[in-house]
Amino acid sequence: MTHTLHRQGTRESLSRDYPLVAVMAHGINDKGGGPKLGKFLEICWRHGPVNLGDMKQGSVFTYNAEKIYKNVSDTTIVECVFDDLNKVEAVLRDLKKEDLGVPVVVSGLTDKVRECCQKAGLEIHTVAQSLGVWGDTSRLPSKDILEITTMCGHAMVSSSLIEMMIEDIKKGTITPEKAAEKLAKPCECGIFNPTRAAELLAKAAAK
Repeated sequence: MTHTLHRQGTRESLSRDYPLVAVMAHGINDKGGGPKLGKFLEICWRHGPVNLGDMKQGSVFTYNAEKIYKNVSDTTIVECVFDDLNKVEAVLRDLKKEDLGVPVVVSGLTDKVRECCQKAGLEIHTVAQSLGVWGDTSRLPSKDILEITTMCGHAMVSSSLIEMMIEDIKKGTITPEKAAEKLAKPCECGIFNPTRAAELLAKAAAK
């Protein structure tokens, strides 16, 4: 999976941002995969992710978590995101015990993810890295905006909405936390990190 690879920011900020993605191999082991993917989400939900979703149903910012993980289809992609690596380790330990036969991708700082997997007794199968942005980068939004937009890998969180939220925070009409929740809603997958977004919005509004 590549849509979680392009998150931008400082190492300190990214240290609180760990998306997990699970998907069956279409045409190989997807038949009857829905309940397994649902169980994956249920296990994740027990450990307190800051967001969770199913690309065909939506995220917990638009739907009930239990309804999401109990109604997962065979051919969907399910995701969640944590702001605490210890919780990710706990999820991986539970997934190892459950042995669902579901491929799981953990994104984040490579050294931290590797260490987390080792503590959970797992070996990393593959490492994929983003090579950055190519082309006319002068047309991109500012760094402050990109750190937020790239948390939705399908570009469903618009730059203009982020800019409006920053201005509203400056005016005092909304808190960074409430603004982050508004931004999380368009991200159907559930990999947008509202905790980190609130921190980034507050920082941008303070400039």
